[in-house]
Amino acid sequence: METFERVMSTTPNRGGMEWAILAACAEACTDCELACVSCADACLGEQYPSSLRRCIRLNLDCADICATTARLLVRLFETELSVLVAQLEACARICAESAAECERHKSEHRHCAACADVCRKCERQCREVMRKLPHDDAGNGG
Repeated sequence: METFERVMSTTPNRGGMEWAILAACAEACTDCELACVSCADACLGEQYPSSLRRCIRLNLDCADICATTARLLVRLFETELSVLVAQLEACARICAESAAECERHKSEHRHCAACADVCRKCERQCREVMRKLPHDDAGNGG
């Protein structure tokens, strides 16, 4: 997180957002993206990958959504809060789905157990950011 913190802490016009929480979430999203890609790849290498189709699909969807979420989190200038909240919700949801599916396979596949843990952490971080975002009077932004 050192890299995100260093850049984000020096960014002007942060719109009142807590950059440290955003940086932690961006890091969790990036970790989750890579864990999901790795888990999907490991699933493909298993003896019976067809039994892991749903896991592979959810992992790949989760990786893509996490990557986009991380990019939105580090763009602090004039953030459109309603879009950020929608993205964080989508990320938390897919992380929960991916974690649940990986947990179904964790006793047979250690990579699924590890991926589930990373997904759960990312889900928690996204929900934390949503709780901490500034709210406007129209009810947008969380």
